[in-house]
Amino acid sequence: PAGSARWFLGGRLNVSVNCLDQHVEKYPNRVALIWERDEPGTAVHVTYRELLDLTCRLANTLKKYGIQKGDRVAIYMSVSPLSVAAMLACARIGAVHTVVFAGFSAESLAGRIMDSGCKAVITYNQGVRGGRTIELKATVDEAVKNCPSIKHVFVAQRTDNKVQMGDRDIPLEEEMTKADSICTPESMDSEDMLFMLYTSGSTGKPKGIVHTQAGYLLYAALTHKYVFDYQQGDVFGCVADIGWITGHSYVVYGPLCNGATSVLFESTPVYPDPGRYWEVVQRLKINQFYGAPTAIRLLLNYGEEWVKKYDRSSLKVLGSVGEPINKEAWQWFYQVVGEGRCALVDTWWQTETGGICIAPRPSEEKAEIIPAMAMRPFFGIVPVLMDENGEVIEGNDVSGALCIAQPWPGMARTIHGDHQRFTDAYFKAYPGYYFTGDGAYRSQKGYYQITGRMDDIINISGHRLGTAEIEDAMADHPEVPETAVVGYPHKIKGEGAFAFIVLKEQTAHVDHIKEELKTIVASKIAKYAVPDHILRLPKTRSGKIMRRLLRKVVTEQSGNMGDVTTLDDPSVVKEILDAYQKYKEKSS
Repeated sequence: PAGSARWFLGGRLNVSVNCLDQHVEKYPNRVALIWERDEPGTAVHVTYRELLDLTCRLANTLKKYGIQKGDRVAIYMSVSPLSVAAMLACARIGAVHTVVFAGFSAESLAGRIMDSGCKAVITYNQGVRGGRTIELKATVDEAVKNCPSIKHVFVAQRTDNKVQMGDRDIPLEEEMTKADSICTPESMDSEDMLFMLYTSGSTGKPKGIVHTQAGYLLYAALTHKYVFDYQQGDVFGCVADIGWITGHSYVVYGPLCNGATSVLFESTPVYPDPGRYWEVVQRLKINQFYGAPTAIRLLLNYGEEWVKKYDRSSLKVLGSVGEPINKEAWQWFYQVVGEGRCALVDTWWQTETGGICIAPRPSEEKAEIIPAMAMRPFFGIVPVLMDENGEVIEGNDVSGALCIAQPWPGMARTIHGDHQRFTDAYFKAYPGYYFTGDGAYRSQKGYYQITGRMDDIINISGHRLGTAEIEDAMADHPEVPETAVVGYPHKIKGEGAFAFIVLKEQTAHVDHIKEELKTIVASKIAKYAVPDHILRLPKTRSGKIMRRLLRKVVTEQSGNMGDVTTLDDPSVVKEILDAYQKYKEKSS
């Protein structure tokens, strides 16, 4: 639509101009961001003019320290106006940002810095979340020890506490006050890289998904406008962290391109109490609320009074993202939170798709919405279901592998440094189609319902995690020659990780080893990746333990084990089942 993107000559543009300058010209004092800080009731409003000022000063500071077009910059910060300005400052000077969720360990951060070849990191002295202080700078220090590519670490202050500052550390705000508030935007080609975002794959190493300028921004802006029916003047509340694609597309780029007012939520759904989301809705008069099923399932357990305590009459649209939402959570969200009067959009998309691909809206006015179903493909998205032989499944009331038949503007362009892995992962299984990795059902009326991953990837609290990544981390323990991790249904998190381990013959202290394994996973990946259960297995006679069987054991479908003749010794299945029963009795 006219006016939604500013083009330069020859298809050149700058994303930060689309997100800031074009609005500052028309309405400089419109609120761009409302920062809902961790401390309840301390919201900070930032206008488009102020955000442009912040962005230009940060951009000039990066330039002063040698960051140029095409350089990569890691952002390891909690959600704040400054972290949004950091993303936009990179875009303004043509640098490529890679935001790393501030809950990731030093080792995870270092791996991403090294893979992308970052020249600098932007971070805070500390983060604040749920009333707790998080040591961000200390984690960065630990990470960059092993990263020769890092020349500078820019450190902003989120708390008043002093942190160790070394030779390459630069106090960010101090430098920004000295910087010019005007920064000429770099003219970018529509296919230049805008950002990289790491996501789990089915092998242990996370992959850097690459998004480019024009197509990504257009797709984020259009989906934001039409899926949520965003109207000028609305307050858009997406409570995702900027460390995930949802934060990139629906906290930052989509809303700002549309000149919206976007909420930045720094806290947790239960701090200081389980009414936090709804208190914020009332106080900030939020019109669209977009969050994860995990949070809804968590809050549902605390009862309705926490919701009903607050006025939610400003809400018009509710959205769900990150994992399939179960019917119970859907009904509670729709009836209790939305009082049965808000459209609830269950959105299906991925880091790789750049924006929402299947959702109940846009549609004809008042068109039906079926609980827990993504339903309708967005403009230009052509879903197909494929069978085991790679043939397209025609007709309705069918299930298959979900693929997309033609390209769309927001799709990822490559995996950084490994285009072969990109083509193998997404285009090899079904040549001529993009394979999503998900299975889906097409209903009698032709609507889509996502049924879950078809590979060894699990979804913990809406965070995608390859089981191989957890296994690789645990394999570092000297007493654990073999591990297998599978997903199992979890009441709050959607899925949890269940780890099976084989120990060396003589190993004593099993419980001690289990604790060590949990620590290893937390320090190698992140706390959310730590398995809920770790079960010692009898030594299998053959190499890798078959995950297919283990998954059936933990989801208790052991009556239907399928073909076990490929095992060296089928009696091992009975041993595993016995071990699982004993484990269950012990933990209950």
